[in-house]
Amino acid sequence: MMANPPADILVELEDAVATCPLDRCTRILSGILQLLTSSRGRPQELLANVADGVLLRLTERVEASALIDLSTTIAELKAAPPKTVRRLASHHDPEVACPVLLRSQSLSAADLKSIAAATGERQQCAIAARAPIDPLVIETLIKGGARSVCIALIGNTEARFSDAAYVALVERCLTDGELTKALALRPNTPDAVMRELLSASAAPKSGMGKATVSLQAATVAPIAPKLPCSADYAGARPEIVALNRVGKLNDSTVNRFAIRGETANLVTALSVLSGAPIEIIEHVMTDDDCEGLVMACRASRLNWQTTFAILSNRCGTRLSFTERERAQHIFETLLLSTSQWTVRWGEIAANAKESSRENGGVRMGVSR
Repeated sequence: MMANPPADILVELEDAVATCPLDRCTRILSGILQLLTSSRGRPQELLANVADGVLLRLTERVEASALIDLSTTIAELKAAPPKTVRRLASHHDPEVACPVLLRSQSLSAADLKSIAAATGERQQCAIAARAPIDPLVIETLIKGGARSVCIALIGNTEARFSDAAYVALVERCLTDGELTKALALRPNTPDAVMRELLSASAAPKSGMGKATVSLQAATVAPIAPKLPCSADYAGARPEIVALNRVGKLNDSTVNRFAIRGETANLVTALSVLSGAPIEIIEHVMTDDDCEGLVMACRASRLNWQTTFAILSNRCGTRLSFTERERAQHIFETLLLSTSQWTVRWGEIAANAKESSRENGGVRMGVSR
């Protein structure tokens, strides 16, 4: 009697699974999983491929709870049944799909890209949290995913964004302050992207629909600003006062001054808005500690985005992640009245005046 070829045996086994009672299907599934997870001495890839067809049949016959267990177990295998993994990853139930989408290394970039383009938010968030994650998959998620998906990507320190991904993110940030905050606080966001992000936030709102972003144009590092002379402030003051009088000395205008490096305009604007003398604003602009400058911005009734633009463009290096978090915490917890008093009459003002006297009082005559 001739033995049946292995392929025929597998076909027979798959057919048997298709007709056996449901409780027996669950037992068979459990046995195959045990075989796959305890096969240290056997060729795992061979076993995975042999079991693949049977597992596919079983996925059609068992309950959702068994599929969740299957997905959780298979997600951890170095060599997993490829067709079964793809079937689970594409499942409509997030509880079934997410374990393999998050952890299985048997899914190719093409698999993930296809699933990301056709699946729901929870599945996309699972893909976004993968480590590692292919740049092309990242681009697909940014273009088609919800805010939560982009937040998950930004929070994934293993994600490496391409230029195209950064372009797509900056475009989305134009209409999403929460996304802007997350990208700004990401520790390894490149300086070029940060400057483009801040520049875009200062652009007229009417241009949002077709935002144009050129990362290459932003590759030159910002130059530490040289403080203007008294004549520069005197020249800037009439325009700043006129803008303030008609209500146009606002976040958009001040943000633009910061991005463009118009230091005389920026310092004068902060002086006019906060009611503090020029020498106090100069003092906080050049102080290593950002607290005084945050206070000056808060006293000027500027929002956090503008404050962050000023902090990010006053020197040649970006604030560290810790410094940015501290600055934002100070900004969000400061009372307006406290900021105004401190900048005008408090310790900051006293330190600024002392510093000015030590430097010869060059700009004491230029205040409000």
